Amino acid sequence: MTAVELDRRAIAVLAELEAAHPGRLRVIEADALTIEPVALIPAPRAILANLPYNVATPLLVGWLRGAAALTGMALMFQQEVAERICAAPGTEAYGRLGVLAQWRCRCELLLRLPPGAFSPPPKVWSAVVGLTPHAEDPGEALFRSMERLTAAAFGQRRKMLRGALKSLGDAEGLLAAAEIAGDRRAETLSIAEFDRLARVLLARG
Repeated sequence: MTAVELDRRAIAVLAELEAAHPGRLRVIEADALTIEPVALIPAPRAILANLPYNVATPLLVGWLRGAAALTGMALMFQQEVAERICAAPGTEAYGRLGVLAQWRCRCELLLRLPPGAFSPPPKVWSAVVGLTPHAEDPGEALFRSMERLTAAAFGQRRKMLRGALKSLGDAEGLLAAAEIAGDRRAETLSIAEFDRLARVLLARG
């Protein structure tokens, strides 16, 4: 196991475990945002993490981008974020993060934890999400296309798609090519429909 930790108080505790179990634990003092998992450990790789809530989203998006190199992830988030990741279309929690996560992985809310499970207790509940990458790797270009698409679609989620996607250029043409009505809103689209849109956007350049 390779542990990445930035807090030196935790590193001191981990160092004791590392010494007690030679060859089974490697501790790296670093910011996880700067670490590339593929460069750290050989396959098969899985990521297990209790994420700092202030950087949980950028960490997840980065790992989703490289999900093809992982067997899976089990990640702890603030419960509200975990519910957004697993949310179904048509629900209030469904948004950009859920689309990106479910497009790349099968997502399952595994466990909810009350504040009292931690010391000191946070002010919110936490939850663990399991993410298992889908077999198909969309590649970097399509991933960037999906990022642009979801940022535009949910950036103005009260607007119909023909208005929300204007920043991408020729929103009506994009929607027509993907066979999606322009009077729909982002939260009504399925993952498959977002995938169609992202592929059309990429093909259009």
